[in-house]
Amino acid sequence: MKKLGVILLYAMLILVAGITLAPLFWMVSASFMPAGQSSTFPPPFLPRQFTLEHYASLFTRLNLARYLFNSAFLALSVTGISLVINSMAGYAFAKYRFRGRDPLFKLLIASMVIPAQVTMLPLFLMLNKMGVINTYVGVIIPGMASIFGIFLIRQFALSIPDSLIEAARMDGASDFRIYRSLILPLCKPVLITLSIFTFMGTWNDFLWPLIVMTDDSMYTLPVALANLSLEHVQDTELMMAGSVMTILPVLLLFVVLQKYYISGIMTSGLKE
Repeated sequence: MKKLGVILLYAMLILVAGITLAPLFWMVSASFMPAGQSSTFPPPFLPRQFTLEHYASLFTRLNLARYLFNSAFLALSVTGISLVINSMAGYAFAKYRFRGRDPLFKLLIASMVIPAQVTMLPLFLMLNKMGVINTYVGVIIPGMASIFGIFLIRQFALSIPDSLIEAARMDGASDFRIYRSLILPLCKPVLITLSIFTFMGTWNDFLWPLIVMTDDSMYTLPVALANLSLEHVQDTELMMAGSVMTILPVLLLFVVLQKYYISGIMTSGLKE
C-alpha cells in the first residue's frame, strides 16, 4: 500500500510538471516552425519542417541584438550596484548599533506593502527633475537598492558570530576591510540568491523601462517584444522566437546557480 502511494505521488508530480512545462515546450517548438504552421487547427506540437528563419529575422531585420545588449547592460549594472549597496545596508542593520536602527528597519519592512505602481509617478517626476529620463541611468537608479535585498542580507548576516568580527577588529582590521574580506565571503550564498532575484527582476521588467524610455533604440527585450507583437500580430512563430530569446538567459542563469539559490534561501532564516 505504501509503495502504491509513492507511485501515485510521483505520477501526480510528473503530471503537474508536464502541464507546467507544456506551454514552454510548445513555445520553443513553435519558434522553429515555418510561418503560419502554428496557426493551423489543431496546432501541431512539433514542427513538421525545422527552420531558423525567425531567429535570423530577429537579428537581421528587427535589430534584436540591440535590445539584447540593452537588457544585459541594465540587468548587470543594476545587479552589481544593488549587491554592493544592499550588502552594506544589510550588514549595518545586522551588526552595527546606532540610534533608531530597529524603528528604521521596521519602517522599511512596513513600506514593502506599498505597491510599486503607487511610487512610479513621484519617482518619475524626481528623475525628470534630475534630467535622466530616456537614459540608462533613469532605469538603474530605482534598482540600486531594494528593501527585500536589505532584509535578505540582514537576516543572513545575523547568523555570523559577533566574535569573528571582534577578532578581526582586534587584529587591526578596519570596518571596510572586515566587510570586504570577512562579511562578503561569508555571505556568498545569499549574495548569489539576491543576484538571481535582481537580475531576473531587471531583465523581465516591462513597466518601468516602458515609462522611462522614449527612444526605440534604448528599449529592453520585453518592451521591444511587446512593440513587435503589435506590428507582427500574425507572426506567431516570430513572436515565439522572440520569447525564447527573452527567457533563455535568465533560465540558463537559474539552472547554473540553482544550488546557491536554494542554499541562500534556506540559510536566510528569520533570526532576530
